[in-house]
Amino acid sequence: MADKEFGLSRRKVLVGLGAVGVASAGAGLGMTAYFSDEESFVGNSLTAGELDLYVHVDYSEDQGSFAQWSTPAGTYVQGGVIGESVSDEETGISLEEGEPLSIQVVDLKPGDSGEGEFCFSIVDNPAYMWMCGELTANDQNGTTEPEEAALEELFGEIPDDGQLADAMEVTLSYCTEGETNEEIVSGSLAEVMAALQAGVPLYGDGNPDAPVANRPAFEGVDTPFVEDEPNTAQTCVCFEWEVPTTVGNEIQTDSVEFDFSFYAEQERHNDGLTNPCVVTREGEGWGKAEEELEEPSWHARGIYGDGGGAANRELDIRDPDDLPIHSGDENYAWQNGQAVPFSLTIDGGDAKWNVDGTEVLVDDAPLPVADGIGVTVKTRDADASITVEDVMLNGSSPTGADSVSASGSATTNYLMIEGATLQEGDVVSGMVTMSWNATPGREDIGFRVDV
Repeated sequence: MADKEFGLSRRKVLVGLGAVGVASAGAGLGMTAYFSDEESFVGNSLTAGELDLYVHVDYSEDQGSFAQWSTPAGTYVQGGVIGESVSDEETGISLEEGEPLSIQVVDLKPGDSGEGEFCFSIVDNPAYMWMCGELTANDQNGTTEPEEAALEELFGEIPDDGQLADAMEVTLSYCTEGETNEEIVSGSLAEVMAALQAGVPLYGDGNPDAPVANRPAFEGVDTPFVEDEPNTAQTCVCFEWEVPTTVGNEIQTDSVEFDFSFYAEQERHNDGLTNPCVVTREGEGWGKAEEELEEPSWHARGIYGDGGGAANRELDIRDPDDLPIHSGDENYAWQNGQAVPFSLTIDGGDAKWNVDGTEVLVDDAPLPVADGIGVTVKTRDADASITVEDVMLNGSSPTGADSVSASGSATTNYLMIEGATLQEGDVVSGMVTMSWNATPGREDIGFRVDV
């Protein structure tokens, strides 16, 4: 009865026991040696990439029958100097390796002109690019009798500086294979160099309509030359200058000097916002007292007054004698500990000072001439503080600190944006936060922008 119930013969039982034994043996091996396999990756290495900027220069000038001049074919600049000796047998012009590329025009007359093309080899990564510049001299160099007569007629006196920087007309444009495209900046040489001194972001696709942040970069190349020919990004920058024939004796004996610079920064892990042309410096005291700003044209300020009531001017634009020269809504109610935006701009010749949507302005404001922009913060209350942060010029961040703060009963600090002169269309912006434990007195907290 039991056999029928289980249905197992002796043979079947032995087979079953054998299977169990094999399984036990397998388990025993697993306990003493893990299953294993091996795949190898050998000879690994990490090599840093390059970012090396070559600027290929093709420049010529036309002084009529007096002179024609052009850079020899193959001229390029690397590391701020000519990359190799280049010469032009036909003209006898030669440039020596290791020297800066310097172009000098003598006996300049109305009607003279010149043009240049700057093309870029960025080895070997895409990069954001900036163009910087500076007018380093605008000299009168004495005067001739006809020049004095012209200057007296124009200005009623003999100015200390020359007139050539204002007389020359300059245009910077994007160009491709010699064809000029979108304009970058134009105006007198003085105006163009002022724009370049503040830094001009360049667009790899030659279309400046996109925001500065994450704008199209310039493509990288494997090598700066292919069979001795420049291997460049598609977009170049063209430079044209002319002394109009309408200019007269006022420029006799005058001379100008100026510099161009190009900067490249890797695109990867960057947003292209850091401006290499403008550098900040921090200090204690008033920004206007710095050598660059001994005679600022005017300043904009924001102070704690009476909580926004009509009795105080929380917002002002003032002349060097500290007298208000603006119109608009002066009253603003600061909120304790709240960061609010501010901006100072020259728009259509007007100076506009805007704090969180409240604005005062000066019609036909004099253009600043100071070589810098000073941002000053101060406190006179032991329990108060002020911070100005995210300071930007034309939507880009200066190289260096972008904030300044003060706290305590007698603290004044500044942030100097060096070399930048506020001109038409320029904007200084940031965020400001005033904080206090007890209601401050009038002007116990404040900040100002000197230009």
